[in-house]
Amino acid sequence: MNKIKTILRYAKKIDIKNMLKIIKEVSSKSNKNIVYIFLDVIYCGLVYGAGYYDYQEFEFYLLNRKERKTYLTRAKNNLIIKSYNNKDDFYKLDDKGLFNKNFKQYIKRDYLVINDTSFTKFKNFTKKHQELIVKPIDGDGGRGVEKVIIKKNTDLKRLFNKLLKNKQILIEECVKQHKEINKLYSKSVNTLRLFTFYDGKEVYILNSVFKIGNGGVTDSFSSGSMYTFVTDEGVIAVPAIDQNDKIFKIHPITKKEIIGFKVPLYKEACDLVKKGAKLTPTIKYIGWDVALTPNGPAIIEGNSFPGVYQIKPSFLKDKIGLIPKYQKVMKIK
Repeated sequence: MNKIKTILRYAKKIDIKNMLKIIKEVSSKSNKNIVYIFLDVIYCGLVYGAGYYDYQEFEFYLLNRKERKTYLTRAKNNLIIKSYNNKDDFYKLDDKGLFNKNFKQYIKRDYLVINDTSFTKFKNFTKKHQELIVKPIDGDGGRGVEKVIIKKNTDLKRLFNKLLKNKQILIEECVKQHKEINKLYSKSVNTLRLFTFYDGKEVYILNSVFKIGNGGVTDSFSSGSMYTFVTDEGVIAVPAIDQNDKIFKIHPITKKEIIGFKVPLYKEACDLVKKGAKLTPTIKYIGWDVALTPNGPAIIEGNSFPGVYQIKPSFLKDKIGLIPKYQKVMKIK
């Protein structure tokens, strides 16, 4: 019943125009009749909780029924969150200012939350740090995140008022990333998205994603970046994809090969988020963004409502999704 309610709730929000656009793209890519794809998208939504984005991104048109059951869809992911994450405590991760305060030992950077009376603190902060990242305390998807460089002629009062007006009240020291990561892409901080599950005793790493910027100052998927997957040894195993379902074996800007890239400090990053996961025992399933810096891994943020990242079936031999791995440590309805 919960699954049906979730599907119906999301059905009301469907962007029909965009859905038809994606169906046409899938039909062309798969060489299958557009009516068949349309009906199959509806079927997969009802049976597997797969929206049309899931259908395209996770290539449901390549899968048989047994294989489709193994793929984590957004509807199933939402049910996991509902089962294991206490909604009343989401604010502990979602309020970025509070998050930085509670996880100070793990974020490893200076920060300041400004208000109408904190100009002096802001001014002193800019004397110490000339490269800043400014963001809303409750934003997501990279929205409102900007890099600000303080120069000799910067009008600090004007900048301060602008940030307050834009609600970009969380001011952070700009993270410097590891030189090896800069070789892949240096204009944004490229982060690991590590998914943890805490059962009250042990913390498990369920999935390891590496997000890579592509022309912007953030590595957010919804802001034009791409993502790929990392093995337990910290090596990128498959091509990256972006939100438009484009596949990248080589970074289009730096021309650096993506497959085979060794992510530095991978084990240390896993150890760090395992420690962080124990600080929020009522939020058992978390997606952590972790930067790799010259001085070790640093947590950027924790997500109480982690998204779904999954390797495309066409990149795999066995076409098996995440659900079997998740079921080893949690119950999935």
